[in-house]
Amino acid sequence: MHDIPERISTAYEAILLERNIPLVEQKFYKKWLRYYLDFCHKYTFPVGQQTSLANFLEELHSKRQSEQQCQQAQQAISLFYDLCEAQRGQEGNVNSKQNQHSDIYPASVTPVSLVTTQSPTLETMEVASPDEKLEMVVSTSSSVDTVNAEQVDSISELGVEYQLQGTNWAAVYTGLKEVIELRHYSPKTLKTYQSWMRKFQAFVKSKDYHLLNQQDVKNFLTHLAVSKQVAASTQNQAFNALLFLFRHVLKKEFGEIKDVPRAKRRPYIPVVLSREEIDRVLERLRDPFMLAVQLLYGCGLRISECLNLRLQDFNFDVGMLTVHRGKGKKDRTVPLPQSIMPEIKLQFERVSALYDEDLAAGYAGVFLPDSLEEKYKNAAKDFSWQWFFPAKTLTFIAETKEYRRYHLHDTHLQKAIRGAVKRTKLAKRVSAHTFRHSFASHLVQAHYDIRTIQALMGHADVKTTMVYLQTVPSLTLKEAKSPLDFSSDSHEG
Repeated sequence: MHDIPERISTAYEAILLERNIPLVEQKFYKKWLRYYLDFCHKYTFPVGQQTSLANFLEELHSKRQSEQQCQQAQQAISLFYDLCEAQRGQEGNVNSKQNQHSDIYPASVTPVSLVTTQSPTLETMEVASPDEKLEMVVSTSSSVDTVNAEQVDSISELGVEYQLQGTNWAAVYTGLKEVIELRHYSPKTLKTYQSWMRKFQAFVKSKDYHLLNQQDVKNFLTHLAVSKQVAASTQNQAFNALLFLFRHVLKKEFGEIKDVPRAKRRPYIPVVLSREEIDRVLERLRDPFMLAVQLLYGCGLRISECLNLRLQDFNFDVGMLTVHRGKGKKDRTVPLPQSIMPEIKLQFERVSALYDEDLAAGYAGVFLPDSLEEKYKNAAKDFSWQWFFPAKTLTFIAETKEYRRYHLHDTHLQKAIRGAVKRTKLAKRVSAHTFRHSFASHLVQAHYDIRTIQALMGHADVKTTMVYLQTVPSLTLKEAKSPLDFSSDSHEG
């Protein structure tokens, strides 16, 4: 990782003090800046453009950084933008508009302490090689009042952009985002495709995207199978992402991919928990996490389906839960577990109280799917659209300068599950999805029809559901046994 040039570091420390960033957090802000500069260099993003910050934040999310860490990173890079603009303003355009990035982090706002005890954990992030030489040039823009002019005059490296080898792929990332949104694909699909695009870009060393061809794809897929030894499903995911990139973004004929080593497809049997193991995990969870896990198992939900539940999805009259926009944008209904109905209604009361507080505070409502807010102007504040599992705090939207409520983040639920499993000392690898697997497996054990289970799980193909037949004891007329369990008498004679 490259060190920040001393003059930039000095000026950056000055603006950290100017903006009242706590001393204990300043070292983390500088680390985020180093990560950002390396990220821009590796993937040929201009360091001074806000689109680069958006891609950097996507990368942090893909590396499972927490929401607090991502917010702190955003603030850290926004301050760097302020320094760049201050330098560019000193170069002559003193009357230019003031601080175009102030919407991200207004000068009048003192940041809330976000991370005070731990450093950003990006051990898994790929960064540029330390021996790669970087040239820096000074660019131009507007000024910011909060930086001392005498300090800025002495900082020749401020307002930097790396002179990069290869081509800037920013237009490709923008095109990918636009096409994904136009087709109403999920944000998770966008993140996955962006992640594969970054890996592909790094593999071809930022080759001019106009010159990309089928051989580049073949080489990349071969690299994944041979050098990285990824699973077959991972290689297929990469193939689908690049197929989408070529067809819908680059507008190129992809052609047929032949003679590419295929990753070995291993037999897959899902990990399932017994009912006793599930109860032990639940005993070590507190609400809202306990209720979330009860719904994961009791309704066979994916984690995204669970956390995206709205109050209107619960139909108490018939005891059914409607899952909207599941995998493949499909809806389905599942029975509500009657045994946890009191807990569900108690959660309704908690959400109702929080809703009243939010209205009194003047919040702008919850986030809504797709373009629904344009169609129904007041839906965001409607009680029926409130999250069943709301986040603890409101989210500030810099573009509109308003506060909105998001749902509980999946990383928080996953962390709670990992902690409960660790305390339970289960000798199994357990994630949120394990409870969905257990739901299907236990229905098979209860002799439910496989087509019924397929419908409850929301599977497009019954073959996906059939895998759960392997998770239960033999259902043949004669129960399968190990020969070691045969009695010795049965072999005499």
